[in-house]
Amino acid sequence: MSIDNAVRRVRDLIGERLSTSPSVLDLHGQNESYYAPTPPDAVATPHSTEEVAAIVKICGEEDCPIVAWGTGTSLEGHALAFNGGICLDLMEMNKVLEVHPEDMDAVVQPGVTRERLNEELRATGLFFPVDPGANASLGGMAATRASGTTAVRYGTMRENVLALEVVLADGRIIRTGSRARKSSSGYDLTKLMIGSEGTLGIITELTLRLQGQPESITAAVCAFPTLDAAVTTVIETIQSGVPMARIEILDPVSIRAVNISGDMTLPEKPHLFIEFHGSQAGAKEQAETFGEIAAGNGCEGFEWSANQEERNRLWHARHNFYYASLKLQPGCRALSTDVCVPISRLAEALLETAEEVREAGLTAPIIGHVGDGNFHVGFLIDPERPETLETAKRLTHSMNRRALRLGGTVTGEHGVGFGKKPYMTEEHGEGYAVMAEIKRALDPKNILNPGKVVDIN
Repeated sequence: MSIDNAVRRVRDLIGERLSTSPSVLDLHGQNESYYAPTPPDAVATPHSTEEVAAIVKICGEEDCPIVAWGTGTSLEGHALAFNGGICLDLMEMNKVLEVHPEDMDAVVQPGVTRERLNEELRATGLFFPVDPGANASLGGMAATRASGTTAVRYGTMRENVLALEVVLADGRIIRTGSRARKSSSGYDLTKLMIGSEGTLGIITELTLRLQGQPESITAAVCAFPTLDAAVTTVIETIQSGVPMARIEILDPVSIRAVNISGDMTLPEKPHLFIEFHGSQAGAKEQAETFGEIAAGNGCEGFEWSANQEERNRLWHARHNFYYASLKLQPGCRALSTDVCVPISRLAEALLETAEEVREAGLTAPIIGHVGDGNFHVGFLIDPERPETLETAKRLTHSMNRRALRLGGTVTGEHGVGFGKKPYMTEEHGEGYAVMAEIKRALDPKNILNPGKVVDIN
């Protein structure tokens, strides 16, 4: 391995856009979770697919690790250079290349963020629906198979990416998929790359499926006496065929965080935040049907509104939840984790997790996209009390094992990265060995984000 040679050659290629400044390295060594800062040896900022290909080829020739970087909002150490090497910052590849309103699709570079794309689409009457909360880059969202609050209605990145341009580990540039809405032509390389977390290739262009802006959007918020009652309401609503666009659960600790941050003044009880999309009559009818189901489960203070300002306030509180939760324990960091289980086992998974958190004495808000069985726990870690991190890791292990026991997965949207790797064999069996064979075939030198998802050395 010759990282120094790779750094020198990449600098010769792109000049000042290759940085070894300590401040730049430190910025690209940070993460949103509990991992210690891990700066790379250098940060390269390409401006084109051809530059990405040239940089990757150099790294292959020099056996130098290369880690793709977007907005840095991942939570399982995905973009940390644990083995050193070059961090490939794609955020200056940020052009919306094409919008085809008549076909309801758009072509973008990986550094375009979801909010930026939707701003560009505003005049077309279309929008891109995948909403992980953070204003993440679309390349990073595809690489981690992001989903979020609207997945219950519109699906995840897997359902909303039509085609990709990808640079492979040997520097080849390939295109996967097309703008056609379906195909039975060959292996689905697009789906293979989505969720591969930069371990199989570097995404340099995305063709995205768009949706029409709904005529009416109605939001609702309601409190419940117990988590069980809130989850039962979700299950009954889904079974009734009510087409929810979002349905989020917040436990009492999460509500306390939202209130402390100044966004809301809600009673500290389990809550559901819901949103319905459709015609004016349809969205109103959906909200009323949900209200009837919620009332049957002891709902308290059900309120719904089509007012945009009130809706924005509601989802602003939800999207800023992570930072609000840190105010519960000033100076703390968060170990944020997620699991996903079948809807019928969601109450069991949530309640057992909440009880374990209570017994352990940690502060750990629980929040989730309960419409698809996915929930998150943010364990607050006191840097001056190392035992809190060990307790959080123990409870995370218990969550993962419980999810597998209940027929679920150890991650519904955070991804594998470094943190979830120990559970992959148990979840996938021999399929995990097949994943390693694919990695070995496409990246035999293991230069693309090494140590993440699978190990091949």
